[in-house]
Amino acid sequence: MNDVDRLLAILPDAWRSEVESPDELTEFVLDLGRPFEVRYGREKLFYEEPEFEVTRTILAEALSKLGSFGPDNRAGMDRTLHRISRIVNRTGETVGLTCRVGKAFLGCVKIIEDLVSSGESILLLGAPGSGKTTKLRDVCRLASTTLDRAVVIVDTSNEIAGDGEMVHPAVGRSRRLQVPLGRTQHEVMQEAVENHTPEVLVIDEIGNRDEAEACRTFAQRGVQLVATAHGKLLEDLVNNPALRDLVGGVKSATLGDEEARRRGTQKTVQERVSTPTFTVVVEIIDYNTVAVHSNVAEAVDCLLAGGEVYPQTRVMKDDDWETLAPARNRAPKPRSHLNEERPQRGQRRKGRGRWRN
Repeated sequence: MNDVDRLLAILPDAWRSEVESPDELTEFVLDLGRPFEVRYGREKLFYEEPEFEVTRTILAEALSKLGSFGPDNRAGMDRTLHRISRIVNRTGETVGLTCRVGKAFLGCVKIIEDLVSSGESILLLGAPGSGKTTKLRDVCRLASTTLDRAVVIVDTSNEIAGDGEMVHPAVGRSRRLQVPLGRTQHEVMQEAVENHTPEVLVIDEIGNRDEAEACRTFAQRGVQLVATAHGKLLEDLVNNPALRDLVGGVKSATLGDEEARRRGTQKTVQERVSTPTFTVVVEIIDYNTVAVHSNVAEAVDCLLAGGEVYPQTRVMKDDDWETLAPARNRAPKPRSHLNEERPQRGQRRKGRGRWRN
């Protein structure tokens, strides 16, 4: 029995046999009083016949084949990546289930394998569904087996190593700490480093200042960090007050007249505060394409100065990756009007209707 069959096993036999193309299945939905719904990516299929209406009996039978639900209303199956989420009514009774198929894609980290091997801390960005967690899972396998490093996973929503008690084989020899409540994730991160001495700490979804500050502390201790965060682009992090510390932080600075003229900028500018916690940022464009910022400090400085940043673009071809576009940064053009000489005493200022005496 494969993983998909184990998830489909919670359905009645007659319903299970009606599911087309199980290998392409994304998720199915059971809502009380509504038709059975199956989803293949963005395509939705509804079984409108009366015999496919979801009843309390159907829900009860499905729940009997699942483990217990946590405070986040999620349950899982041991050694699978499937995620089952429930909807409850005001009395706590389950009235709906969303059963999402979890799949591992071994080898998908090949496109950034050199970055992981380097020991640099890496932050993965991308839109929802772009494959951040899938690549993060394969990083765990690579680091714990091929590179033989001690890897500890802080599994925020149990999507990396599965939602059951035993971890999925796709993470190799990595160890996993589950997070009971989202707001305590930074405490679990600290526990992982202090109690289990990882060489590599893997974190899914850094989302607030506490977690960002914890990452900075661990990086200073020499732990390699590999994590995901909210945002699609490096600019998103720079503009996010809660997460910008991951890439060095931002502060306002006031320049002297001479320095402002030399830079060709205004006197009040934004500057990076410190060394980035994550020295490499990878923007996931799609499953086979990524954009790599291999020098985050330089890229952030360029963005804060008003310049343009072009990361290295990589794409998978057959069994290896190739570079579509090399990395380069374009500095901003000096503001010529800021470099003009200030008027001397007694001279009339351009556009002003008065004299300086």
